[in-house]
Amino acid sequence: MKIETPLENYWHKALTLALAELKVPCRAIYDGPFAIILVHDCQLAIHLVNINNGFTPDDLTSLQLQYQNENIHLVHLWEDVWCSSAKQVLARLKSLLGLNLKIHGRQTEIRKIDKPTADQFLNNNHLQGAVSSRYKFGLYKNDELIAVATFSALRKMNFAEHYRSAELIRFAVKAGYSVSGGLSKLLKHFKNNYQPQDIMTYADKDWSTGKAYEKLGFVCKDSMVPQWFSLDQSLSRSINKGGRTAKPQVFNTGSIKFVLPL
Repeated sequence: MKIETPLENYWHKALTLALAELKVPCRAIYDGPFAIILVHDCQLAIHLVNINNGFTPDDLTSLQLQYQNENIHLVHLWEDVWCSSAKQVLARLKSLLGLNLKIHGRQTEIRKIDKPTADQFLNNNHLQGAVSSRYKFGLYKNDELIAVATFSALRKMNFAEHYRSAELIRFAVKAGYSVSGGLSKLLKHFKNNYQPQDIMTYADKDWSTGKAYEKLGFVCKDSMVPQWFSLDQSLSRSINKGGRTAKPQVFNTGSIKFVLPL
């Protein structure tokens, strides 16, 4: 049963105020035990997940499917993610709501960038921050870095001779911007310069169904199981290899593996 009610938790209220400052209309409800913010006439639903909760990954997956059946895109926003990355969360929500300044990929140029440049940009503009990569490229408009994509080294695959695959590890756009055709341009550049037979990547099921990848020609290949994470004092996540006993800990709803045949 859905009950419209003010949210009392400190970070729930902080998110509601932040959306109000962006002039994003929203209302708060409880759908059973789930605290949810409905945005833009139910264009988007944000499920607010406290660190201390009694949910399982199956509970969150079922909730997401329930809203998908109502044609509502629901994302799971965890307390630790909001508290450690509020700026990046708001940028991602604005992007999902189509509120960004739009530019076209043809207005940009591709440049190879170094690790410090890529890391700083990704830590500022990607919810999961920077991780190791082999190749790093930026999209620039008038010398302003607008987007970054990072890729793995090419890997030989054992199912075919001379078959090499690479991973798109991170893609992020500067907060406040959307680049139409930007990722497609970067993928084409990588293909032309390094000639892999495919490029694979993962979509975080907490936030995405991967439709944007499918529009670019990626094919869904597998659904990865949920992962459990331990939290340190700064609320940074690390994969919990010891099961579900360590505290505090959080989880995700898994990821989707996509492959782009080239």
